[in-house]
Amino acid sequence: MRPMSSRRALSWLLALCLLVGQVAAFAHALGHLDPHGTAPDHVCELCVAHAQLGSALPGKLFLPQTAAAPFILAPTAPLPHARLSVRHAAARAPPASV
Repeated sequence: MRPMSSRRALSWLLALCLLVGQVAAFAHALGHLDPHGTAPDHVCELCVAHAQLGSALPGKLFLPQTAAAPFILAPTAPLPHARLSVRHAAARAPPASV
């Protein structure tokens, strides 16, 4: 049997930690249930800490706001003209001294 790679083991460990954290958060929330059905009147720090364990993805995507780049116009100077005729290489013989 091949040993499990460290990358795969880390993936399984993170998935297990997410599952255990969600179970712990649900078990804590059950402690807040009141037989009369009223909501607690205080803020529980542990409930706030466990609020992000509801899913593996974040609840809101953070996109930083960037300022619009100023539009810069190109200079109005004329572009250099390209040559219309193609100059081919001139065929020459080797030097006479060779």
